[in-house]
Amino acid sequence: MLRRPALLLCLSLAVSLVTQPSASASDFSSAASAFSQLSKSSTLANPAVMVLDKLTGEVVYQNNASSPRKPASVLKILTAAAAYTHLSPTDSYTTSLWQGLDSKTVVIQGGLDPWISYDHKVATKMKRTSLSAIQWSAIEYLQENNSDSLQGTRILYNNLFPQDIAVIKKYLKFRKVDIELKKSTSKAAVNQSTALITTSQSPQLSRIIDWALTWSDNLLSDRIARAAADSAGFTRDFAGVQRTFKKLLTDFNIDASGLVVKDGSGLSKANRLTAVQAAQLLLALSKDAKFEPLLRGLPIGGVTGTLTDRFLETAPSAVGLVRAKTGTLNGTTNLAGFVESGEHEYIFVIISDQHSKSYTVTKRVRATVDRILGKIANPLLPEIPVLPPIEESATVITP
Repeated sequence: MLRRPALLLCLSLAVSLVTQPSASASDFSSAASAFSQLSKSSTLANPAVMVLDKLTGEVVYQNNASSPRKPASVLKILTAAAAYTHLSPTDSYTTSLWQGLDSKTVVIQGGLDPWISYDHKVATKMKRTSLSAIQWSAIEYLQENNSDSLQGTRILYNNLFPQDIAVIKKYLKFRKVDIELKKSTSKAAVNQSTALITTSQSPQLSRIIDWALTWSDNLLSDRIARAAADSAGFTRDFAGVQRTFKKLLTDFNIDASGLVVKDGSGLSKANRLTAVQAAQLLLALSKDAKFEPLLRGLPIGGVTGTLTDRFLETAPSAVGLVRAKTGTLNGTTNLAGFVESGEHEYIFVIISDQHSKSYTVTKRVRATVDRILGKIANPLLPEIPVLPPIEESATVITP
């Protein structure tokens, strides 16, 4: 009988050792050291930084973390969280066109659709409501039922955004048609509608929020924030949004001191948010399954959304391991989200809102942030179990 140990044992041991996360990547002190370097960078100009361990909530590093700073589009995280708190992710918005009480009248019953599109091709591609299609259908109906004459015709409407109305007015002027455009109450619009001409429904709110986060859509975020404020029982304006965001933080037992909200997108330079508030909110969201879709909507480094072109050259090792919301204004370059680091996952918030106002500096800030995160990012590879030795036998046959 011939016996020999299998080579699989040695191979398994070797692979197992290689796949273990390095101590420097998973150790808190290493992460703290890396973010300390970031804070001391003259390029970032005294940033506010907060880093938490996602699992335990333990503070790993902080610098100026309680200082109210300009959040830029990092504020969209609050908008999305407020939406998931006060609205249903399965909500959708209906916009319909109806025949009026007479042949010279049509009625647009709007739904305050935050994602209504002014570009018909975009609307068709992304299955969004096309305001252009609604306009065409209104004019077509009025012409067909008034011997091609639009004299004395009118479009009644309700629950459309001011921007929607401006687009319709511009379209009517471009077409050189004299159609009266008149606002109506919701009740009056329903009472004056007789037969449906056409209707369109938006995608579900969860998809709309996902787009707003991934691509940092400012108009969309503002509209979602106002809708959340209205549903929360506050006014549908930015005073209501401020109260909604403050309630969001306090309901999570997060100190809302210093919070200033002037919009739902982060465009206003008057907005203020601390790194502590942003980090603690991300931690709270990560603990509640209801917000999982929100966190999945954050851009992935080097892969999706506003982070598609990040890390590819500056820190290739971090590609796919950073999921975060960007925030950019003139003189402000922020990033807030999650970074995988071996056995750990860190929540980080970096607000650099005091650097020089030039695109060259902005690029340097981004590159610096990317490289620091690249020092920390490390995938957690599965540990391959070591199998017991396999004995093989062969029978020697003697002729």
